[in-house]
Amino acid sequence: MRKAIKDDIFYSQIFKLVLPIVIQNLLSAAVSSADVVMLNYVGQSSISAVSLASQYANILFMVFYGLGTGATMLCAQYYGKGDMQAIQVVEGIAMRFSMLIAICFAGMALLFPEGMMRIFTSDTELITIGASYLRFMSVSYLCWGITEVYLAVLRSIGRVVVSTTMNILAFSLNILLNAVFIFGLFGMPKLGAMGVAIATSLSRLIELFACFMVSGLSKDIKLDFRYLFVKNRALFSDFVRLSLPALGNDISWSVAFSMYSVILGHLGSDVVAANSFVVVVRNFGTILCFGMASAGGILLGNMIGENRLEEARVGAKKLMKLTVITGAIGGGIVLAVTPFVLQHAALSEQAMHYLKYMLIINTYYVMGTAVNTTLIAGVFRAGGDSRFGFICDTIDMWCYAVPLGFLAAFVLKLPVMWVYFLLCTDEFVKWPWVIKHYRSGKWLNNITRDNLFQEKDS
Repeated sequence: MRKAIKDDIFYSQIFKLVLPIVIQNLLSAAVSSADVVMLNYVGQSSISAVSLASQYANILFMVFYGLGTGATMLCAQYYGKGDMQAIQVVEGIAMRFSMLIAICFAGMALLFPEGMMRIFTSDTELITIGASYLRFMSVSYLCWGITEVYLAVLRSIGRVVVSTTMNILAFSLNILLNAVFIFGLFGMPKLGAMGVAIATSLSRLIELFACFMVSGLSKDIKLDFRYLFVKNRALFSDFVRLSLPALGNDISWSVAFSMYSVILGHLGSDVVAANSFVVVVRNFGTILCFGMASAGGILLGNMIGENRLEEARVGAKKLMKLTVITGAIGGGIVLAVTPFVLQHAALSEQAMHYLKYMLIINTYYVMGTAVNTTLIAGVFRAGGDSRFGFICDTIDMWCYAVPLGFLAAFVLKLPVMWVYFLLCTDEFVKWPWVIKHYRSGKWLNNITRDNLFQEKDS
């Protein structure tokens, strides 16, 4: 009876965290789908160009996600410990890195967009459309670098409703402004792909302004740039040791995943267009999985910070059961929407053929993603173990998946669908090592320090 009560408390806490995160992820996926659906009426070239140019946003998302989850590792445990000052300093440290990276990406998008597009395609039309998109996206990169870290810190201390509200504002505005600028509503010019970038940048600017307003009303965690300059040697050392492997993990994985688009981009615009629809559908299929990983990481981190290590170990087992369920649900969602997507996608006959089988492959690919994301980005990072994921994903993607894709596409010259199928084996290849590491319990560590601000900082 006592065990049942504890189970009820754990599941109740998980779902309180999961629901707002799922809503946030749902809206994020809705923005991506809105881009594709609206550009579907503009033309296949616009869909393909934006799909390729968006790979840079995908890389940036993983960079900010890595910094955010890296900060979350420390912040969630310090919140369990009750040290709010440490959380604020960690936020400032993470912000230094995120703003530097955002400035670099924004500068490249503004000054060298054509060169950025040539990495993904040699098609002149796609380069021209994609370059105009990237120039206007540069503003959104700068705003994103600030808001993503701040909202990640809010989530780490359980303020998921506030974080989700900010994202709801940004995503809702993005969809509305997409329609305005793509189709020229309310007297605005029809800007097509460029309109998507303008809408995104405006919505990110408004989200940043809203974050400053929330910060002004907050009693604990502020969006305060003064913390960029606060020095604490112990916390900086911990952040570099724990968070940078998480960042390296997400950058390594996201750049490698973008190489899939490089491979597919050189196999023709039909497969690129089909993949742009597949990405949207897969994003919807993985919403619950990513939500469970984020919520589980926060809850387990709080437990470990309070030194409830055995409870955290038991909680991780419960989280894994939920992950298998959400992975199955995600695969079911992909399967269920496949007929609808095939009916409404305005693509060439060849692209439609690719789309059908790529969606079928993703019905089971979602399960592989669910298990690995929950363990690597959720459970392991909650215990301060980011190094294993970095090594595992780097070897899997760069020594297996990417070389295999290039070999299959350009040396063996296999049919497009065989190339795509082989690329989608990456998640399952690393299962044995990931599950073995989970069972070993080596990921379970309390990474907080005592008397942080009584020592002389420099």
